[in-house]
Amino acid sequence: MSVNKVTYGFEQVHIAFKEEGSGSPTWNTPESIPGAVRFTPSPEGDTSTFYADNSPYFVVTSNNGYTAELEMALVPDEILAEMLGWEIDENGMLVEVADGKAKAFALMGQVEGDQKNRRFVYYECVASRPAKEHATKTETLDPATDVLSLTISPIEIDGKKITKGTLELSDENKTVYNGFFEEVYTPDFGEGAGV
Repeated sequence: MSVNKVTYGFEQVHIAFKEEGSGSPTWNTPESIPGAVRFTPSPEGDTSTFYADNSPYFVVTSNNGYTAELEMALVPDEILAEMLGWEIDENGMLVEVADGKAKAFALMGQVEGDQKNRRFVYYECVASRPAKEHATKTETLDPATDVLSLTISPIEIDGKKITKGTLELSDENKTVYNGFFEEVYTPDFGEGAGV
């Protein structure tokens, strides 16, 4: 259970591309992308209410993942090419391929807390083309950023549909926490797990 009163800040963005064709989901080694600016996931899903006895009798909610925006100072061309199915030509030009197939990836990062930092992973992300504004230089220098729109879907791991996970450092999880960005951590639903 968290001992933080508040969380703030956003850093240590990593992307791990999903390997295709394997039975259970696996990901490549996470790649660090410096320049984290903002990440804003918005929940997707509906709530259905069944009324009986003149009141809500049964309420069910669906978790359809998230839509999100990921704002970075600059996403490297090699990452964009793999992420969106684009290509880099013989002269190093990033070429937007209109029918390129987007590749799923896990998004990892860290937010700071007043007591402990919190690391997170969203397991099944797909990006669309980034929005980028180019403007003339004025008296002040305002860097242009890359803004990626993401669709984050639930994925099945060990018979459970999951979307994301967050982890704060504790005495019991030091090894997992310290190695969090070395590979995509998948939940351990062993005995004793649960609420």
